[in-house]
Amino acid sequence: MSHTSPASFLVWAIMSILLGGFLVYHLWSFDRFRCLRWNDGPYSGAFKRVMTYSYLLSVPMIITYATGNAVIKYREGFIFFPPLGIIPKPYQLWDETSKSAILPLLLIFSIAWGLEMVSHLEELCFWYFLVNAGANQQSWFRSAAFKIWVVGSCIAVIYMPLVTAFSRADPLHSEAFTFLAGSLGSLCLTLWFIPILWTFPRFLKNLRQDGVDMATIIRLTKFFELNKIRIVFRCFFVIPLLILGIDGTTPHDHINESMFWTDLLAMLAGFGCVISSGITLVIFFPRSIEGEMATKDAARVQREMDPIATRSINGSFHAQMASSTKAETSHREYYSEREVLPESYSPRSASSPHGYRSNNFVPGQIRRLSGYTTDVGEDVYSKEGMSRDGHSPRALTNTPSQLPMMRPNRRVGEDIELGGIVGDPSGGAGFNRNGDMFGNGRMMTMGQIQRLTERNLSAHNNSEASVSMGERNPVQNFTSPLDFVYRTAEVNPTNTSRLTFSRP
Repeated sequence: MSHTSPASFLVWAIMSILLGGFLVYHLWSFDRFRCLRWNDGPYSGAFKRVMTYSYLLSVPMIITYATGNAVIKYREGFIFFPPLGIIPKPYQLWDETSKSAILPLLLIFSIAWGLEMVSHLEELCFWYFLVNAGANQQSWFRSAAFKIWVVGSCIAVIYMPLVTAFSRADPLHSEAFTFLAGSLGSLCLTLWFIPILWTFPRFLKNLRQDGVDMATIIRLTKFFELNKIRIVFRCFFVIPLLILGIDGTTPHDHINESMFWTDLLAMLAGFGCVISSGITLVIFFPRSIEGEMATKDAARVQREMDPIATRSINGSFHAQMASSTKAETSHREYYSEREVLPESYSPRSASSPHGYRSNNFVPGQIRRLSGYTTDVGEDVYSKEGMSRDGHSPRALTNTPSQLPMMRPNRRVGEDIELGGIVGDPSGGAGFNRNGDMFGNGRMMTMGQIQRLTERNLSAHNNSEASVSMGERNPVQNFTSPLDFVYRTAEVNPTNTSRLTFSRP
């Protein structure tokens, strides 16, 4: 700490602040911060809350640690030490305010590092669980990988602050032991992740053979590439701090006495920490650029269509009113000439859908009737509808079209044969009156089709699901690790009917 220059902590502060800005921008673009809510949709639970809030808390803690040390370093400055020349001022010469901030800042950094290891361990256990997932894979919450994550996370968040607290008597040794304990834990997680990356290409190949959709394959391939990059920057993060920690716990400080090596290692650790945390953010909350563009296009089209729809509705309303007024005028003129207008005739009555009170037309009052039409705005009583003798009204009937025949469900042994609508043999597919199926104008024999029964339909649905989901592979439609663990708990391997009823 006191060996590094102010510039090294300035790099840490700038990089961590950039990470905080990227965090805000990414979460806003992801779902407008809805993922930060306590109850965030159907895939919300204790596990997702722990992972989300532990990661979000670690970022501002790193910003606080880096910014606080940068401010102290620049305020204390440098001194001239004859054996070594100009060096950063040792902490023994700091004022009391700066000295009192050493332990709190180091505790904040140790807690943040413990939360980082929670995320690192979850990624290790999750990807191990994923590459071993199969058609009969159990839920994540019942797997051994989940139990290992729970135990390891509890150890990480406890032992890191304890190491700092137990060695607080000497700030230099406290910093060295904190770096050593954290880097050893993170390095182990990083090295254990390499075998998973080694087997990941074979895992992707198996998914292609299982028939998993290409969108999931592409998404997992992207995560595979991101994980490879993240492993490299995790090494940049932990190895430099491991070197500084080991050198700080030995009697002879060979590296910590050199400003070049301490600054170089500290800056590399800062870059590795920030970039690996940024990649973790992208994996935990992956954005879908296609979905975002589709949403924006749909909103733009909706905004463009709203004024057009409003004008169309208004224009149609005014045209209908004008047509109705014209029809009423022609009706009144027509029946006034023939003296058949009823006494209680009301052209705009609410009791009739067309605005005419049909119950006031008494047969004795009407001498001539016309045809009947149901189109709004047309002449309800027209000259063309009059009978030749002028006295016989045309029957006001509305004969509906013939409905297709329905074939009922029938019990066939222990099974149920499903019925349906009898179609037209001229085209399409359906049943004729004898119960035989036809398609595209020709009869289809039972050798060409399978009887539509409840058992066959259930088998067909499960067969289609097996083909489309890669034998019910839970990796299908993979989106992110935080949502996937809840989807695995919803996989139901039982072979049940997908109908809306069931037999006892």
